[in-house]
Amino acid sequence: MGIDIGLLILRLLLGFFLVSHGLQKVSFLLGGEGLDGGSREFARDGFRGGKLSALAAGGGQIAAGILFALGALTPIAAVTAIGVMIVALTVKLPNGLWVQHDGVEYPLVLITISVSLGLSGPGLYSIDALFGIDALPIWIGVLTSGVGVVGGFFARTILHRPLPQQNQES
Repeated sequence: MGIDIGLLILRLLLGFFLVSHGLQKVSFLLGGEGLDGGSREFARDGFRGGKLSALAAGGGQIAAGILFALGALTPIAAVTAIGVMIVALTVKLPNGLWVQHDGVEYPLVLITISVSLGLSGPGLYSIDALFGIDALPIWIGVLTSGVGVVGGFFARTILHRPLPQQNQES
């Protein structure tokens, strides 16, 4: 029972942070700058697609967060969260590890928790358990983790464009 309560707490916390982070990309809630602000953020990071990229990332985070919090369709929540956060990790990688330097610490923690929940399942206190799909074979967790990572790198590859080099003539 203690493990199930721990998984519930972990799911609720991860769900809260994913939903909050997604809302900031697409709305004015929680300090967000609306969809236009989210679009500008993606453009600054070198992504094409503008509003569509912001909607995909924000919507993916919101959907994954809600699914994790409810313990519903946990493999889908995991693959979605991992994919979106892999893209964030690739953007922040040049800044190093620590979040105070806009590094990969935060996306790495969210990816790790998502992988862990994808492997362990949501626990007893979940919608998945209610429908008897909470104890999936380990290969499902491994597969969803792999698909999330590959999907994230694929999205980064097709949506990112190198920023033009500034002419440094003196």
